[in-house]
Amino acid sequence: MFRILFVAPCIPPNTGNAIRLAANTGCELHLVEPLGFELSDAQVRRAGLDYHEMAHVTVHPNLDAAWDSLRPEHVYAFTAHASRYYTDVSYEPGDVLMFGPEPTGLSAEMLADPHVTDRLRIPMLPQRRSHNLANSATLAVYEAWRQHGFDGAV
Repeated sequence: MFRILFVAPCIPPNTGNAIRLAANTGCELHLVEPLGFELSDAQVRRAGLDYHEMAHVTVHPNLDAAWDSLRPEHVYAFTAHASRYYTDVSYEPGDVLMFGPEPTGLSAEMLADPHVTDRLRIPMLPQRRSHNLANSATLAVYEAWRQHGFDGAV
C-alpha cells in the first residue's frame, strides 16, 4: 500500500484523522519530529477513535531517518506551489505521499530534497491558502488507491 509522510505536524486532530485514514486504507503513516503534540494527546486519540491499534504508525526523529527507513522509489511532495495536479501521476504501492506542517507546508529545502520525485498540488479556488492536512492526505490516498482498483477493499 501507500505511505503517508507528515513532516513536523502541528495540529493533533489532523494526525488523529490520518491514523484513522491509515487504518481504513492499509497505508502506513510516518511522522517526522518534531511533533507539535504527544501521540497520547487527547485530541489525537479522540480524532483517531479506536483505530490506533489498527494503524501502522512510525515516528522518525528527523527526515534523514525517515528516508533511511522508507527507502522510497517515488516521493510525491504536496504543495500549493506545484504546477502538476495530484491526479496527473500514476501511483505505485510503496510510494510516499509527503505533506508539510500546518500551516506553512513543506519548506523550499524539503521540496528540493533529492528524494522528492515530483511536486503535486490539489486544486482550489484562487486566493485560498491551503487545504486541511488530513483532508489533503485523504484525497491523495484515495486517488492512489482508486488507480489500483481499491485493492483489498470490501
